[in-house]
Amino acid sequence: MTLHIGVSNDLASCHLLRRIVFIEEQGVPELEELDALDDSSIHFLATEEDLPIGTARMKIYGDTAKIGRVCVLQAHRGTGLGAAMIRAAIDQARKEPGVRFAKLGAQIHALGFYEKLGFKAQGPVYDDAGIDHQDMVLPL
Repeated sequence: MTLHIGVSNDLASCHLLRRIVFIEEQGVPELEELDALDDSSIHFLATEEDLPIGTARMKIYGDTAKIGRVCVLQAHRGTGLGAAMIRAAIDQARKEPGVRFAKLGAQIHALGFYEKLGFKAQGPVYDDAGIDHQDMVLPL
């Protein structure tokens, strides 16, 4: 099996994965999932045998790289792919001029996953598209 994770301009594949996971599985409204930030974000795509299986995006805000829209198709969850995608985003963030922190809004059930990658929860729990989240930060 050939697995590849990298920066990608294939927004159609990223959007398809996000539609399957966020809109269809999690019930996130389409208008909240697909937003104007895609045009100014760095996108990551994971493929296996050239088939899209996971995605994430990253937007730079000053000294902070905000990682979001992280999703993996159900058949590939629990394989380490999500962690590999986060590590790829962190590696890219370290290459961005002036970026000192990686930040993300984690679904509450995923806090432990991100803690294992070095992120620390901060601030209150908040509702994002009907799902409880908490911000997490990693100094780079």
